[in-house]
Amino acid sequence: MHTSVAGIAWDNGRFFIAQRISGGEMGDRWEFPGGKVEEGESDEMALKREYDEEFGVGITIGAFLGSAVFEHRGIERRVNAYRIFFSNTNFKLSEHTQWRWAALEEIERLPFVDSDLKLVPALKKASFS
Repeated sequence: MHTSVAGIAWDNGRFFIAQRISGGEMGDRWEFPGGKVEEGESDEMALKREYDEEFGVGITIGAFLGSAVFEHRGIERRVNAYRIFFSNTNFKLSEHTQWRWAALEEIERLPFVDSDLKLVPALKKASFS
């Protein structure tokens, strides 16, 4: 099964989200940033690579928070979510137009990537402190 990862940063009741650049199937939609796990990579390696490529920052990976299965172009895929911590927030956006912190209730009302919305039940059960 194809696997993707999502980095879940949390601060004071709100989650880090970013809006994708225009174009493609997921253009202009919000997401928990991350991406595909490439052959030979662990989930952790993929998350670190994606945050370096998309935001120009290092991250520390914390606990596994949950996963969701979804279908994309007729192929079943899995997205695994991990708690992450930023080394800094001096982001250099390359794949996104903006970023912000949002509560789960707000996330559920935004035009959010479908696969990432499937992570919300696991995030509601997770303990953040």
